Amino acid sequence: MKALQFNVTPARFLAAKTLRTFFGPRVFYQGPARTVKLTDIPDPVLPSPDWVKIETTYCGFCGSDLNLILLHDSPTASPFTSFPCVPGHEVVGRIIQAGEAVRGFHPGDRVVVNPTLSCITRGIEPVCRSCRAGRPGNCENYAEGCLPPGMFIGINSGINGGFAPHIVAHQHQLTRVPDTTSDEAAVMTEPAAVALQTVVDNPPEKDDHCLVIGGGVIGNLVIQCLRALVPDCHIAVIEPAPHAAHMAEEAGADTIIEKKSVFDQTARMTGARIYKPMLGMEIPVGGFERIYDTVGVSATLNLAMRLLTAMGTLSVVGIGGDVKVDLTPLWLKLQTIKGVYAYGMGLIDGKRQPVFQAALDMIARRKLHTEPLVTHRFALEDYRRMIEVNLKKSAHQAIKTVVAFP
Repeated sequence: MKALQFNVTPARFLAAKTLRTFFGPRVFYQGPARTVKLTDIPDPVLPSPDWVKIETTYCGFCGSDLNLILLHDSPTASPFTSFPCVPGHEVVGRIIQAGEAVRGFHPGDRVVVNPTLSCITRGIEPVCRSCRAGRPGNCENYAEGCLPPGMFIGINSGINGGFAPHIVAHQHQLTRVPDTTSDEAAVMTEPAAVALQTVVDNPPEKDDHCLVIGGGVIGNLVIQCLRALVPDCHIAVIEPAPHAAHMAEEAGADTIIEKKSVFDQTARMTGARIYKPMLGMEIPVGGFERIYDTVGVSATLNLAMRLLTAMGTLSVVGIGGDVKVDLTPLWLKLQTIKGVYAYGMGLIDGKRQPVFQAALDMIARRKLHTEPLVTHRFALEDYRRMIEVNLKKSAHQAIKTVVAFP
């Protein structure tokens, strides 16, 4: 079958990084140093009787897929990946084959796939501390067990991701899509689960002032989750792209903060007092109780730490590369900075439940509106165009792009 395959070697890494200086990012998806290509791979077979085979309907193109292709990821995570691989971890499709040990799922069922490849999918018993605590997204056995290294489908050489007509998944990874929920809405379950876990792990009080940095897919869904779970909190957003800022307001944001007046607007909204250091950015006393940084680069992290109030909590949702931060606000304001990755169990509406399932339930009940975020659809053969749209989202007014299969 035809699939979009990612692969990199040390020589190709050096060549692509060098050529980018002269030819720009297109060297990563066309030419001799490209990291992705459309190629034939074997149709996947069930690894064991408790797996199913799925015909892919849609697969979302995530910012992490773009970072992978552009070689932006930190080498620190490389022991927990394996190449060549087929990217794509935001999958909705239909079961076409079920192993004899599968229970509760049958051919013809529409499902979304939790992409995590944790202890259960790797056949490891007893499960690790993270899996036992209900956070399989942070499994300690990503490079162990019966599968090659890889934290989730899409960066695993043995289990191909959703940029292919067929994938396989363990029954533990499956959630059935309600008949009333469209494929376009359901394909957003994975990013919705990330956003929901972010808010569950850093929940505001009803009168808190919250700031979301970045109004793209995850930022928009964080806004929606905040509004759904804590409707009385105040939500501000920093998002320079007009189309994304408009959609953030539609999602429930109270205020769009302009970058040039960020400190003045913070003072007006939160009552913070702004002080000017001898050198560098202003430093507020006071500020936002909760900040969710969906970008995660040096500039946004430094800004977030300054805008966060004393004993406030910053959730770092965006996955950037190496960053340089001024830690002064951390100790000056006794701040808490929390990492965000994947999803597990969480307390939602007073009930401890799987966040991935809860995200799909909220989509089905129209508490999260995900279908409007799918702005662009591409055939797999048009992957170069899809990458180019994601490189210039504002120019194309893109939010979420997906690969659509016939």
